[in-house]
Amino acid sequence: MTRRLAEVARKVGVSEATVSRVLNGKPGVSETTRQSVLSALDVLGYERPTQLRGERARLVGLVLPELQNPIFPALAEVIGGSLAQQGLTPVLCTQTKGGVSEADYVELLLQQQVSGVVFAGGLFAQAEAPHDHYKLLADRMIPVVLVNAAITDLGFPCVACDDAVAVDQAWRHLESLGHERIGLVLGPVDHVPSQRKLAAARAAARQAGGELPEEHVERTMFSLEGGQAATARLLDQGVTGIICASDPLALGAVRAARRRGLTVPDDVSVVGYDDSAFMSCTEPPLTTVRQPIEAMGRAAVELLCTQIQGGDVPPGELLFEPELVVRGSTGQAPG
Repeated sequence: MTRRLAEVARKVGVSEATVSRVLNGKPGVSETTRQSVLSALDVLGYERPTQLRGERARLVGLVLPELQNPIFPALAEVIGGSLAQQGLTPVLCTQTKGGVSEADYVELLLQQQVSGVVFAGGLFAQAEAPHDHYKLLADRMIPVVLVNAAITDLGFPCVACDDAVAVDQAWRHLESLGHERIGLVLGPVDHVPSQRKLAAARAAARQAGGELPEEHVERTMFSLEGGQAATARLLDQGVTGIICASDPLALGAVRAARRRGLTVPDDVSVVGYDDSAFMSCTEPPLTTVRQPIEAMGRAAVELLCTQIQGGDVPPGELLFEPELVVRGSTGQAPG
């Protein structure tokens, strides 16, 4: 019992005495704190006291495209913790290939009468993907927040990292190391964050007095294998510096270089994107552009809670500044 009190108190950010008062139905606790404690019990997997089981927690859907990329579990942890502090219980919806679709999850969440939904890196970022389920949420006036760059005209508030600044930082870093043949590994053609990254790379190349050749741009699935295949094609083009749209893509790029008998960073420099867990522990440690996940996750919850409470939020985009983290996967261009 003491361990449970301590865990719940730590999750919510209150004292163990406050948790005890909630669990025992004692007065002197605000409704927000009370709901936060009950939500924390649900999140941590503890049973509610018998007298409190009749109360249904306020639910918020958290829809993620995958969990293999460590950035998504990290984002889920931040958003889930922030929701619990607001007395809301996150319902994690993760897509798998051939499994439940984003639209199916929306139907399930509507059946559960959720208070709102946060989408992180979903179909809203792809112009050619189906978007009817977003319209369904808008028609039902369900509060929604998107995390990542979205297509235009959806009308939901959005929290995103500045893709253009991220590529500009990575490009200038590689240029400063003497790289002239820089390539990109991006997502699909209709993927908005990838479109923004490509536009920024082209602008950076023009600023340096040149152009970005089309054969220096590869598009692939967001996976280690996708990064490896795309990088193999870039290496055929003589590229010496590679900017990737995710850390798993960058790890695939490192593997592709090694399969060619090349050394990272002596022969090829690689830059990732996200700075997800364990990127400082790879061999070599990965140079990457860090997304401010903590700040973005908290902002997403704040925007959602404002809507849930009936407040107005602008439908535009909150852009967060990335940060280049230089490690061992980038070095001087080969002579």
